[in-house]
Amino acid sequence: MVLRTAGGVLVVFLWSVAVVRGQNVWSVTYSTQSICALKGSTVKLSCSFRYPRGHKVTSTFWFTKMETEDIGLDPEYAGHVEYCGDKEKDCTLRITDLRERDSATYRFRLLTDQEGGTYTGKLGVTLSVTGLQVKVTGGHQDKTLTCITTCTLTDNPTYIWYKNGQHLDESTSPQYKSSISSNYIDGYSCAVKGQEDLHSPAVCVQGQDCNRVTYTKRRICVLKGSTVDISCTYVGYNRVKSSLWFSPKRSASWTNKLTPEDLTRDPGYAGRVEYTGRESETYEGPSSLRISDLREEDSAEYRFAFKTQNFEWGHSFPGTTLSVT
Repeated sequence: MVLRTAGGVLVVFLWSVAVVRGQNVWSVTYSTQSICALKGSTVKLSCSFRYPRGHKVTSTFWFTKMETEDIGLDPEYAGHVEYCGDKEKDCTLRITDLRERDSATYRFRLLTDQEGGTYTGKLGVTLSVTGLQVKVTGGHQDKTLTCITTCTLTDNPTYIWYKNGQHLDESTSPQYKSSISSNYIDGYSCAVKGQEDLHSPAVCVQGQDCNRVTYTKRRICVLKGSTVDISCTYVGYNRVKSSLWFSPKRSASWTNKLTPEDLTRDPGYAGRVEYTGRESETYEGPSSLRISDLREEDSAEYRFAFKTQNFEWGHSFPGTTLSVT
C-alpha cells in the first residue's frame, strides 16, 4: 500500500486481487479499508472495478446504507460529493468540505445491461472525520499540550503549533515539546501542515480568559460579482484598542512587509470593503469583513488581528480562505 498527499487532498492506493465468479470476472478494488481525515478537508476514495466481457455498464454509484441509495442523489451530500470515475474501470469518489456526520462506510456498486448484471464491492472504505483539539495536562508549572483527534490521521502528518496567533513550532509528534507559558493571556492552537486553515480552536493553558480568535468558517466559495461576509469572534485578555482585517496575499504592497495593512486602506479594495460588528475598547466581540462586487483576484486568505495596550495578536494564525469563481 502507498500513502500520498497531493495538493491537500488525501489519496490512498492499494493493489489487490480481483474476485472471480465462475468464468466471469467481477471485482471492485478499494484503495484502502479505512481513512481518517480532518473536518473541512477533501478526500478521495480511490477504487477500480472490472466486469465480464459482453456487458455494458449502465450505472455506477456509491452508497452508505442501502444498495439502491446513491449518495450522489442524497440531499444530505448535495454539493459535497463528486463521482470522478467512469463506466470503464475507475470508480473514484471525491468528498469535499468533510463533516463529522460524513463518517461512514462507503461502498461502490455497478449495474450492467445484462440479466444479473449487478455487483457491489463488499468491504467498502470506512471514513472517519475528526477535528483537532488541544488537550492540556499536567500541573500549574509543568503543563503538556497534545494535539488530539478521534482517529489516527492517515499519512503521518506534521503538526504545527501557534501561540497567540504566532507560529511556534513544527513536529511529527502531536505533543508540543517546548516549555509552556504559564501566562494567563496566552492561547495555544495546533494544525496539520498543508491544511493549516483547519486548525484547532485556541485554548487557554491558564484560566478561561486568554487572547484568542475563532473564525466562523475556514473556507468560503462564492460567485464573482456577489458580496461576502467573512466573520470571526475574538477575546482579548485586556481591552482591545484596535483591530483590522488583512490578506497576506497583499503583502507586496505593504510599507513594511512584516506589518499587515488594513484592507480598508488598500486601493485594490477601494469602495468595496467595510467592517461590521467591530467596536473598540471591548474585551471581546464579533467582527466581520464585508467585500462587495467580488472579483476573481479577491480569492485569497483573510485574517483578523487586534491590539490591546500591551499585546498584539500574531499575524501568522491562519484565517478564512475565500475562493471566487
